[in-house]
Amino acid sequence: MKFNKTIPELSVFSLEQSKRFYLDTLKFKVEYERPDEHFVFLSKDGNQVMLEEIHDNGWNTAELTYPLGRGINLSFEIPTIDDFYHAIISSGVPLFRELMISRYEGVDGLIVQKEFLIQDPNGYLLRFTD
Repeated sequence: MKFNKTIPELSVFSLEQSKRFYLDTLKFKVEYERPDEHFVFLSKDGNQVMLEEIHDNGWNTAELTYPLGRGINLSFEIPTIDDFYHAIISSGVPLFRELMISRYEGVDGLIVQKEFLIQDPNGYLLRFTD
């Protein structure tokens, strides 16, 4: 397996609940896990993310309360964004932002992409793009 150079590791309230959400709803797959450490490494379409249940690991900079990840959104590129969007709607997950076309200035000109946002069970803001 090739590891991305940047892989977010998300602290979660319940590993089992979060794992079910990422696997069943978002269709990520387990690459590996360490059950005794309440840790799982997931991937989907080249995107990678790690989940670890909150414990006193000495890395928490403040009290962790809902919603986690305030001030950050995680962007996941999905090749079939329209199908994925409709699957998310069908699953009943509330949308934070509906599917829309966004335009961003980039170094080589205008970047145009479809995107929508949801929150995971811990409050992390997840942005899915094409």
